[in-house]
Amino acid sequence: MADNKTLEQKIVDTLEKNYMPYAMSVIVSRAIPEIDGFKPSHRKLLYTMYLMKLLTGPKTKSANVVGQTMKLNPHGDMAIYETLVRLTRGNDALLHPYIDSKGNFGKQYSRDMKFAAPRYTEVKLDKICEELFADLDKDTVDFTDNYDGTLKEPTLLPTTFPNILVNANQGIAVGMASNICSFNLAEVCEAAIAYIDDENADMLNYIKAPDLSTGGQLIYNEREMRNIYDTGRGTFKLRAKYKYDSKNNCIEIYEIPYTTNTESIIEAVIDLVKSGKIKEITDVRDETDLKGLKIALDLKKNTNPDNLMNKLYKLTPLEDSFSCNFNVLINGHPRVMGIKEILREWLLFRINCIKRSIAFDINKKSEKLHLLLGLEKILLDIDKAINIIRHTEQDVMVIPNLMKGFDIDQKQAEFIAEIKLRNLNKEYIINRVSEIENLRKEIEDLKNTYNSESRIKRIIQKQLKNVAKKYGQPRRTEIISEEHVEEVSQDHFIEDYNLKLFLTKQNYLKKIPLISLRANPEQKLKEDDAIIQEIETHNKADLLLFSNKHTVYKLRIFELNDCKASSLGEYLSNLLELEKDEEIIYITATDNYKGYMLFCFENGKIAKIDLSSYATKTNRKKLANAYSDVSPLVRMLYIPEDIDLVAVSSINKVLVFNTSNINSKTTRTSQGVQVLTSKKGSKMKAVRFIDEVKIADLDYYRTKNIPAIGCYIKDEDNIDGHEQIKIE
Repeated sequence: MADNKTLEQKIVDTLEKNYMPYAMSVIVSRAIPEIDGFKPSHRKLLYTMYLMKLLTGPKTKSANVVGQTMKLNPHGDMAIYETLVRLTRGNDALLHPYIDSKGNFGKQYSRDMKFAAPRYTEVKLDKICEELFADLDKDTVDFTDNYDGTLKEPTLLPTTFPNILVNANQGIAVGMASNICSFNLAEVCEAAIAYIDDENADMLNYIKAPDLSTGGQLIYNEREMRNIYDTGRGTFKLRAKYKYDSKNNCIEIYEIPYTTNTESIIEAVIDLVKSGKIKEITDVRDETDLKGLKIALDLKKNTNPDNLMNKLYKLTPLEDSFSCNFNVLINGHPRVMGIKEILREWLLFRINCIKRSIAFDINKKSEKLHLLLGLEKILLDIDKAINIIRHTEQDVMVIPNLMKGFDIDQKQAEFIAEIKLRNLNKEYIINRVSEIENLRKEIEDLKNTYNSESRIKRIIQKQLKNVAKKYGQPRRTEIISEEHVEEVSQDHFIEDYNLKLFLTKQNYLKKIPLISLRANPEQKLKEDDAIIQEIETHNKADLLLFSNKHTVYKLRIFELNDCKASSLGEYLSNLLELEKDEEIIYITATDNYKGYMLFCFENGKIAKIDLSSYATKTNRKKLANAYSDVSPLVRMLYIPEDIDLVAVSSINKVLVFNTSNINSKTTRTSQGVQVLTSKKGSKMKAVRFIDEVKIADLDYYRTKNIPAIGCYIKDEDNIDGHEQIKIE
């Protein structure tokens, strides 16, 4: 039987021996891209295709590529194929795909669109891969053994442009991640050229903003963008592009953010329609076809498409964020870098590649020169060379004898010995030897270049210009200024309609849509209750509710529930959490806080307070000291502009005056100005609108100057109007 003893080990030792090697393996060998812009899985796949001559040859079955790649990548065939899919032109995940494809490879912008099996699809390397493998055979990069030591593979690809910035790359490692957005190739090349000339160059002058394969619009914020460029971290917003088809009354969405997909968008829109948050849409369809992406939204009649899209941007993935994390492996160590740092590291890498390529050329040309110098020596006596070969009895002695006869080394002797007999003539040898001087000049020039960083940088700049010219393309992602983006507030999602508010004596408040009121106008009230005020307004307005405790409460009308005339409405004491003995005595609605509140007091004074005094920047629900408490209140009124009013004293004197004679105040507790002069201890007992009284000759009671005592009411006139609101 097996021994079931438990092996005890310190947790630190376990982490060091088991977890840390795994974590480092994921970071270094799987999830984080390197300075050439590739993860190992990408590099192994592309290099396999390079070995298969798929850079120039015809397409081959994807299954063939997957099978060959397994020689370098010991993971499952499906994992390799999924990697291949993302790199293809057909998938649309990259601005500059590495693989030219034929067949169904799914789409980056679709979650559910599945790619075909590898036996049905065909691939070859795209032409831009010429820049990835340039001079690979010139010892430009290091090679290492594959997993079983049977093959060699490059540790990096000597890409001639900063590929790390050109195609999007995401990866999740252990304890870290990488999320690199793509930038326009021509802009990146231009930025790299500028950086080589001036390390302090402003990258924003060259790389305008990220450029994603799915297009859409990028909402540009210079401060945020500069932070991304400087630190390698930050977030920018993307939104979909659409057009309105007036003929069919529908919105066609044809480009979406890189970070989302059509299915998520459609699901979000359907949920909004079902929940009633969006009422303008009658149907949602995915009409994506071979021509490209298209989501169609059928609209109700008279719907404003731009306003609707602003709502959808706010509530759906039609507007989404891309979180940047420019985490790149540099010499096996992960580093989060800004664009300049990435360009610096790429430039160092590229300089080293070119120096190694030059060193390779120098070596090859030096070897050739060495052979030709040996050939030059036999030019002096061709017959001697022929004689040595002819009279040497043993084959193995031909080389030693030539070396001895012409004072040349073994390589030179072997080169001469391999020359065909027909070429051992003066003309052939002279033609070959004539290359010596050119070779010497070429080698000298290469050595000068090798030792001159400035010349190497000029080579890199020339290559960058060539890449931009050959493969550069217009931006796919449109840049729109943050200033031109309409700020979507809560009001955009509120349905607006006309309604009436009813305030009752027992402090019930009814909110009834006009359409409902027309259908059933009969009001239900509690016994001994009565309507003391009604106002007509709309659902998006603000409501001010003044209490007998000199307090004003503020509500958004849409926060109140609609009700029918047959219901009692909202009980304000509960809704507003009023104090004991506190009642709402007046209400008014506004959406612009223009006009005035009039507070009419027993002492004959009237305060005219700007309604704007009750507007607050914060969403305060309660304001104390809403009006003065110096004298009992006779009536309060809201007036949008100055009007004529009628003041009545307790001794039946009447005064007609215009509110323009009262200066407005912004201090809510203002005691007002004297309007009706007190006589014999009289008080102001009422203030009425002109249409609330029956007076034959208004001018008889009118005064141009206040304060005034007024005139006694004539027998034929009637000043008994509506019930006044009086505070005891």
